[in-house]
Amino acid sequence: MSLGQAIAPHLPYLRRYGRAISGSQQSGDALVARLLETLVANPDAVDTGHDLRIQLYRMVHDNFGLVAARAQPAEEAVAPEIAIADARLRRIPSLARQALLLTAVEGFSHEETGRIVGRDAAAVDKLIHEATDEIDRQTRARILIIEDEPIIAMDIEMIVRDLGHDVVAVATTHSEAVAEAQKHQPGLVLADIQLADNSSGIEAVQEILTDVTVPVIFITAFPERLLTGDRPEPAFLLTKPYQPATLRAAISQVLFFDESTVPA
Repeated sequence: MSLGQAIAPHLPYLRRYGRAISGSQQSGDALVARLLETLVANPDAVDTGHDLRIQLYRMVHDNFGLVAARAQPAEEAVAPEIAIADARLRRIPSLARQALLLTAVEGFSHEETGRIVGRDAAAVDKLIHEATDEIDRQTRARILIIEDEPIIAMDIEMIVRDLGHDVVAVATTHSEAVAEAQKHQPGLVLADIQLADNSSGIEAVQEILTDVTVPVIFITAFPERLLTGDRPEPAFLLTKPYQPATLRAAISQVLFFDESTVPA
């Protein structure tokens, strides 16, 4: 197998990584182009007898500062959720951002990431914590819980507070939920669909959304009531009994891509 054939399967992922660390497709492609130019001029820059993938990512890492300094790409039209993710990632110090992306997106172990960025595994672990702490800081939100079962409401509230968010209110009826949303203008709503007075959490959320633009996660024992195809279906729907880790992940995911929590 030629060097070109060996490298080809890695190129889409190298471009993805280059774009993520540099903030644009143009500069990300410039990083990969620089790598290819180096290999054309000097094929011995990599050793195909060892882990080629790690070597290629290391070359992109080494080239990042040089290409980023000389390239000033124009603003590109990107999907809003990608722009939001980019805005968050740019606020993370460069090396910590690279460590997070290499492990969470590219699937490298801490040891492999250390070989790419020139740090040991313990330092990589510290960098990842630095990156995730910064994301947590950026995505703190004021959360309204709509849930009529006291034990479940307490459990959800504990999970929310453990994630560093504020609980502005716990509502148990349609009218209470709407009033609390109008009063507190929350950044996220966690809602059941069957409420204490037999009112509908779905209708409560629909009314809230006429006045407030806010992401919603439904948590319900009756998911079939929302998966009818008769109305726009929620992006995030958790079924009771839920796993705490699943709820944590859903909250973090929603807030990561929510524009209202992007710091100025």
